[in-house]
Amino acid sequence: MATRIDKEACREAYNLVRDDNTDINWAAFKYDGPTIVPAGHGTDYEEFKGHCTDDGRLFGFVRFTTGDAMSKRAKFTLITWIGENVSGLQRAKISTDKTLVKDVVQNFAKEFMISERKELEEDYIRNELKKAGGANYDAQAE
Repeated sequence: MATRIDKEACREAYNLVRDDNTDINWAAFKYDGPTIVPAGHGTDYEEFKGHCTDDGRLFGFVRFTTGDAMSKRAKFTLITWIGENVSGLQRAKISTDKTLVKDVVQNFAKEFMISERKELEEDYIRNELKKAGGANYDAQAE
């Protein structure tokens, strides 16, 4: 059965994360049978990580505030999580299913494909986003 996405519901969650007037900084999208649907959203990155289980696969859209002494800015990332107990067939299918998610989640600085918990660490993601960003005035102090 072909995977589908609930575009309207997923776009609503995506827009909450993009909205500068909310504190929402993450949205997760999971499989409900053959359909990708919102799995939740929130303000605590640790809560997002709780959705990333060993037997699960999901997509996350996360806002991080990055920058340096000269400027602060929001950076967005698309995280594809594949738990270590996910079958080979489901692992292979997630790459094609991601195109459905990208129809909704269109603006992000960096994309991550993660299957190890250590790569979900906030500091790791922040550092990778910083590398992908523009000017870094803090580098002069290093």
